[in-house]
Amino acid sequence: MADLAGEHSERAKGDTGPEPAGHDAGPAATVAERVRRVEGGLSPAERKIARALTANYPAAGLESASGLASQAGVSAPTVVRFVARLGFDGYRHFQQSLREEVQARHASPLTLAPVIGRDSPTSELVEAARHVSSAAMDQTFTALPEREFDQAVDLICNPAKRIASFGGRFSQLLAEYLDLHLRLLRPGTFVHTSTPGRDAGFRVDLSRRDVCVVFDFRRYQDDTVRLARYAHERGAKVVLFTDPWLSPVAEFADVVLPARVEAPSPFDSIVAPMALVETLVAAVHARLGPAAEERMRAAEEACRDEAGTP
Repeated sequence: MADLAGEHSERAKGDTGPEPAGHDAGPAATVAERVRRVEGGLSPAERKIARALTANYPAAGLESASGLASQAGVSAPTVVRFVARLGFDGYRHFQQSLREEVQARHASPLTLAPVIGRDSPTSELVEAARHVSSAAMDQTFTALPEREFDQAVDLICNPAKRIASFGGRFSQLLAEYLDLHLRLLRPGTFVHTSTPGRDAGFRVDLSRRDVCVVFDFRRYQDDTVRLARYAHERGAKVVLFTDPWLSPVAEFADVVLPARVEAPSPFDSIVAPMALVETLVAAVHARLGPAAEERMRAAEEACRDEAGTP
């Protein structure tokens, strides 16, 4: 299964026409996004439901109200009140939204239509790209869970931790991009590339000292999920970058940072995930302060010495 396969949830499968001019209706918020928006005001019982739902997302919500209540250890009426707090008209509406998310999770470039047609002029492509990319950025940062973002910064800035980044077929690019910056800001960071030789040694060394920054986007990669789960079982902290539909890694991740992935083509975009990575880098740089600046100067001097530049 390859990640970043592509999804435009606001467009129906088989709709091959372009977006109407001035169209500004973005994709509806996922259930997970709705939960994050209200989590600060949830009652203790409602927080139990939120935890049960997130731990087995979205399958937990596809059970009956009494089934979800049993998983969370609360009453069925509490589940109904929780669903209403999320903005749904009823439990049926809540489940319909989750079923649509399940469909979105399995979308691929072969099942999704681009937002422009074969004969569309370049100007239409440019406008579509501008609209889709800017909307994805806005929605990503509007829904950003600040508490989890701050926790990610804390983990990455902890000098006692080693930072290992890895991703899937396409999202490995994001892991490499993040690490290129982190290694200039602090020691003990690297990118893990899953190969038969390197994977075994990496697994053996995993411990509570490690923070694994994992990138996993729809369609989620089994090997990435398995490696992240193994890291979690070894006591490593897991920071997950994913899409709003949530990789299975979210079930056990310590931090989940979702980003929109809509694009003008049938292939998912890394524009918003990349912006989120750069925001994390900026926060880490600010938090590390003088120590990061000193390391950056030393790295620059080392590069000059290697190149023989005076």
